[in-house]
Amino acid sequence: MTATGSGRDTPLRLFYALWPDEGVREALQALQARVHGRHIQPGSLHATLAFLGNQPARHLPLLENLLAELPRNAFALQIDRLGYFRKNRIAWAGSHMAPAALTVLQASLSEALGRHHINFDNKKDFKAHITLARDADAPPDLPFEPFTWQVNQVALVQSLQEGSRLAYRVLSSRRLDAAT
Repeated sequence: MTATGSGRDTPLRLFYALWPDEGVREALQALQARVHGRHIQPGSLHATLAFLGNQPARHLPLLENLLAELPRNAFALQIDRLGYFRKNRIAWAGSHMAPAALTVLQASLSEALGRHHINFDNKKDFKAHITLARDADAPPDLPFEPFTWQVNQVALVQSLQEGSRLAYRVLSSRRLDAAT
């Protein structure tokens, strides 16, 4: 698969993410309606597993193949919380408690990236979240109906600047198997 940019050393801004289906995107949009700020486009909503930053294009085949090294089990992620990162003014949705399968998936990805000597933002206190809006006010502390995201896709994504907005392009993805 060819990424935007030409040449083997062209830097690509990349990350791995959980990529939601249309039903989850609609539920997330309903939560966005509660938040004042610059809303993330519905097609760009995701949960980042590992931010790689700028990587040379020549790493792309390795990074795509790395998806096959990850655990294969789909899992349920309960979206039951709205939160706010004050420093960056980001409103987000997430879960009070991450399922074990998510923790294993993220740890496996971090380990594989390290084993292949790929630099990435290795956060020791990983907390899965979906950014709803940037330059946001803190979301109101109002109850909402939690929903379950049946996570069944992991993607390698390129971040592109389009005018004043970021756009995301899935370069490669892998379906996760239903629990047996």
